[in-house]
Amino acid sequence: MKLVTFAKDRLQELREDGWGKLLHETSDFCVEHDILIPNMDDNFLLYSRDGRVSRRGTQITNLNHYQIEVLYTVIDLQLSELNDRFDNTNTELLSLILCFDPSNSFSAFDINALAKLAGFYPNEFDDCGLIVLENQLENFIRDVRSDQDFSNMVGASRLAEKLVAKRKNITYPSVYLLLKLSLILPVATASVEMVFSAMKIVKSELRNRMGDQLLNDILVSYIEKDILDNVSVDEVMTFFQEMGPRRKIF
Repeated sequence: MKLVTFAKDRLQELREDGWGKLLHETSDFCVEHDILIPNMDDNFLLYSRDGRVSRRGTQITNLNHYQIEVLYTVIDLQLSELNDRFDNTNTELLSLILCFDPSNSFSAFDINALAKLAGFYPNEFDDCGLIVLENQLENFIRDVRSDQDFSNMVGASRLAEKLVAKRKNITYPSVYLLLKLSLILPVATASVEMVFSAMKIVKSELRNRMGDQLLNDILVSYIEKDILDNVSVDEVMTFFQEMGPRRKIF
């Protein structure tokens, strides 16, 4: 998560103070390779597809175009993407999940942080469930730190595998449940984003009035295309034939 924060800070610094250095480096590159450098004070010229200068003039300078319309636009898009994917809630969740990291004898383990993580799942951990969880976490950390089989482990997924192998998922069911929820969170988030991305492709301007059921069926077919590739056309035809007549004749 620190790398995400560093990336945001560096992008913001580039937006505020990086134009001069970028222009200097780009100019040196152009001089070295005999590339024409436009005058930043001249008006920006629009070119048609055949390479001719467009008759439609512009009222902006080259400086305004390259600095604001190109550089700032790209940086703002990157910052917007990072902020959308790593907002305060997501950042906090990912930071709390790191408490399950078994590296260095569970050095990142924090009972209070994991109890806070469980608070995001009220259906699984009510008030009594949180008390049980905290008690199990106290015993859990003492147990795994004293067990050599849990030393030199890397990653929460390996921890979950080892808990099952040692049958400690039965001893600490609440801890194991929270660990499972932590592991499926990134997958669930990615799945939701994939569905919305697919929806932009499926629900186009030409078919924006389809019903919810039809949209759901098409999305399933589009998203699970790897599974449907194994279904032959003959099987689909047989399925529809066995459905019987869809219209009744009176």
